[in-house]
Amino acid sequence: MAVIHLNKDNFDEVTREGLVLIDFWATWCGPCKMQAPIVDQLDAECGSAVKVCKVDVDAEPALARKFRVMSIPTLIAMQDGQVKSTRIGYTDLDGLKDMLK
Repeated sequence: MAVIHLNKDNFDEVTREGLVLIDFWATWCGPCKMQAPIVDQLDAECGSAVKVCKVDVDAEPALARKFRVMSIPTLIAMQDGQVKSTRIGYTDLDGLKDMLK
């Protein structure tokens, strides 16, 4: 499954059901650039079991505010529309998998 880019228009629909990992990031953020291939790897390994998503905080500041994102990358795991866990900063693949348990 491909990484889904979220915005204010599709956020609720995509996150309403199932297990979702959201990467809040920005194009200018060095740690976000390090995080990106790990997020892509998780997407490749999990297939359709997890919706792997990204939110560009510069393009979607309202979503960043809604989830109180103050530092990036911020990773949020959601289950059926509810926040399950949050990590701030670079997180390795095992850390991302732990968030989804």
